[in-house]
Amino acid sequence: MILAKVIGNVVAPVKTRSHENGKILVVRPIDMKGQFTEPSFIAIDVARAGIGDCVLIIREGNSIRNIMKDNQAAVDALIIGVVDYVQVDGKNSEL
Repeated sequence: MILAKVIGNVVAPVKTRSHENGKILVVRPIDMKGQFTEPSFIAIDVARAGIGDCVLIIREGNSIRNIMKDNQAAVDALIIGVVDYVQVDGKNSEL
């Protein structure tokens, strides 16, 4: 799983069946301090995230297809949660 920040959205009025039920957002991976770590990429959102949100992403095909209940889903990255904070060693890290 990957922590990332939502930095934009993609407007696509015509989508394949596997993309119909989710927004398409632009995300960029971050570390535990909220610093960007990798280039941005596109992910399907099923967690109702918005620009500026910290999100949890999976990029593993079988897991994505299981969550979407679609064995034919052509999805590379799926936003599965909105993160408020991460706790490590009893300390909260606001992202």
